[in-house]
Amino acid sequence: MKKFLKFILPFAGILLFTAPALTVAHAIFEQHPVLFIGSAAVSAIVLSVIKTPQIKGIFTAGIQKEIWENDIVANLFKNNQFLNFAFNADQYVVQGKIVHIPNAGATPNVVKNRGTLPATVAQRTDVDITYPLDEYTSDPILIPHADTVELSYDKRQSVTGEAQSKLRQEVAENMLVDWAAPTANVVVTTGGAVLATAPAATGNRALITLQDLQSAMTKMNLADVQMENRYALFDAHMYDQFIAQLTATQYRDFSKSYDPATGILGALFGFKIMMRSSVLIYDATNTVKPYGAAGATTDNEAVLCWQQNSVERALGEVVFYERVDDPTYYGDIYSFLLRMGGRIRRNDTQGVVAIVQAPHA
Repeated sequence: MKKFLKFILPFAGILLFTAPALTVAHAIFEQHPVLFIGSAAVSAIVLSVIKTPQIKGIFTAGIQKEIWENDIVANLFKNNQFLNFAFNADQYVVQGKIVHIPNAGATPNVVKNRGTLPATVAQRTDVDITYPLDEYTSDPILIPHADTVELSYDKRQSVTGEAQSKLRQEVAENMLVDWAAPTANVVVTTGGAVLATAPAATGNRALITLQDLQSAMTKMNLADVQMENRYALFDAHMYDQFIAQLTATQYRDFSKSYDPATGILGALFGFKIMMRSSVLIYDATNTVKPYGAAGATTDNEAVLCWQQNSVERALGEVVFYERVDDPTYYGDIYSFLLRMGGRIRRNDTQGVVAIVQAPHA
C-alpha cells in the first residue's frame, strides 16, 4: 500500500499542475512551432541541472496515533466496570504523570451557645495531596501494513487486542490494591468451613455469610459514610458461596438491580454487588498483598466494599509509539504507554471495608 501511494501520488500531482500548462503549450505550438520547439529545448537543459527538492516524510507519515490511543482509553474499563464507580481525578493530573489536589485543612470547630470570649483563633493549615501515577508499558508489537489496519476497528483490535487485555488486567488488579481497606477496616467471615480458595492457600476458611455483608454495612454506617453509591466487589468463589445462601424470594429481590451494562448483578444491604474472577488477597495478619506477590498457604481472598466518593482513580498520559519500516523486522513496530493510579480519598480511610476470609478448623 505504501509503495503504491509513493508512486501514484507524485504522478497525480504532476498531472494536476501541468494540465493547464499543456493546454497553453498546445496553442503556442499551432501558431509558432519553431518558437515552441526552441523554448522546449532550453527548458529541458535547465531542468536537467536543477535538483528537485525532496520533502522528507511526506509519504511516510505512518499511522494516525490518535486513533490507536483512543482505542486504548475507550477499552480501558472493559470487563472492569467497577473502575467507573470512583471519584474521577483526571482533572488534577499534571503533565500526565502526577496527581496534585489542593486540599483544605481541618474543619473549624463549632460551639453551641459559646460562653467564653474572646474565642480562640485557629489557623488552618492546608495540605496538598500529591502522588505519582503508575506507568504501564506494553511489549513492542510487529504490525505489518498498520496504515491499512487502522481503517477498521475490528482489525485494530485483532492486532492489539491481547496487549490491551493484559493492560486492562494490570491496571484493574493494581487499582484494587490502591483501594484496599487497611487492617483496621477488615471484617472477617463467620460462616462454616469451606476449602480455601486463594491460589496458594491450603486448609479451610470460614464461609462468607449474609451477616458478614451486613457487618460491612454497619461499619460504614458507624463512620457516617454516605448511604448512596455503595458497592461490593466479589471474586468468583465468594460470590458463588454468597448467592447460594439466598432464598428464592431474597434472590428475586436481589436481582431487581441487575444491570449487565454497568456490571451490577444485584443489590443487598445498600450495596450494589459486582463480581470478577479475582479481587484481593490478604495475608494471615489481614494485610493486603501486592498484586503478583508470591502466594502463601495462609492467604485469604476478600470482598472489597466502598462508597464511590471514598476512592479515586486518575488517568494520565496515553502514548502510542511507532517505528515505521523497521529493516530488521520487515514491518512496523508499535508499543504503548499508559499512566494511571488511585487511592483511598479520606485520611481516616473510612468508606472502604474488606470482608476477608478467616481461618477455620
